[in-house]
Amino acid sequence: MRITDIFEKEKRTFSFEFFPPKNTKAAVQFGINAGQLMKLQPSFVTETCGAGGTTDDKTLDIVDLFTNKLKFTCMPHYTCVNATREKVAYDMRTFVDKNIENVMLLRGDPPEGGPFPENPDGLNYASDLINFVKKHYDHFCIGAAAYPEKHPEAPSMKKDIENLKKKVDEGADFLVTQMFFKNDYYYKFMDKVRKAGIKCRVIPGLLPITDFRQIKRFAEISGAHIPEMLQKKMSDVIDKPDEVYNIGLDYAVQQAHDLLDNDAPGLHFFTLNRSRSAVEIYKSLADNYKDLRERYQESFTPHVP
Repeated sequence: MRITDIFEKEKRTFSFEFFPPKNTKAAVQFGINAGQLMKLQPSFVTETCGAGGTTDDKTLDIVDLFTNKLKFTCMPHYTCVNATREKVAYDMRTFVDKNIENVMLLRGDPPEGGPFPENPDGLNYASDLINFVKKHYDHFCIGAAAYPEKHPEAPSMKKDIENLKKKVDEGADFLVTQMFFKNDYYYKFMDKVRKAGIKCRVIPGLLPITDFRQIKRFAEISGAHIPEMLQKKMSDVIDKPDEVYNIGLDYAVQQAHDLLDNDAPGLHFFTLNRSRSAVEIYKSLADNYKDLRERYQESFTPHVP
C-alpha cells in the first residue's frame, strides 16, 4: 500500500526505522526486536541502506520480507551517492517487480566520510533523485528528509527551507524529520515550512537516548542539539546504563506526549534495531491515545536483547 493511502485512513501514523544487520548475531537480535515491534501494528516501516551507496541486497531482502511475506508496508531508503541514472532505473524496476510502492529518496552520506563526488549524471542532491524517479516512475509514493534544526551543510535555515520546498515541488509526497531533542525546534520549523507553502505531512522523528555516548555522536554529526539540562543528567550517570536508559526513556515519553498533544501527525521511531524503548513509549501513551491503545498489546515483554 502507498503510504499516502495510509494517510487517508490514519490521522496520525506510527512507524519504525530499521537498518540491515551486519552479521549473524545482529541478524538474530534484529529478528527478535523486529518481531516485538511488528506486534505494535506500525503504520509502515522503513529500512535504511548501506553507507556511501544505494540499496544493497540485505536492504532489498528485508524490504521484500516485510512487504511480500509479512504483509507490512515497508519503505526502503535509497540514495543518489555514486548512482547513475541507469543504476537508479534498474533499482526502481526491481522495486516495482518486488511490489514495493514506497521509497525514501535521499542524497546519502559521502563514501568513507570523504567529500561528495560530482555525479556525472547530475544526481547530486535528493531533489535531483526525486525529480528523476517521479518523472519515470510515478508508481511510487516518495518520502524525503527534513531537518528541524537545519541541515548541517545549509548556510541558513531560509536556504534549507528553500531546498526542502524544492524536494516537495519535485515530487516528495511526505517528509520525515531528523531526530531532535527539543520540541520547540519542530514547532518553529513547522511554522517556517507552512509559511513556505509546503503542505505535505511532516512526521517528527524520535530517537530515545538509551546510550548517551552513541547518540551524542549521532547528534553531533546531524547537527541536533541535546539540551544542556539533559546532557548534565546523562553525564552524571554516564557509566550507569540502566539510569541512562531510564532518563532517556522518560525524556522521550515527555517528547512524545507533547508532540501528540500538539497535533503532530504521528511519530517515526529511529529504533537502532532495538525494540524495548519504542514498546515502552507505546505503553506509556496507550492510556491517553485510543489509536495507540488499539496497537499496544500487554501480552508481550519489551525486555529483549
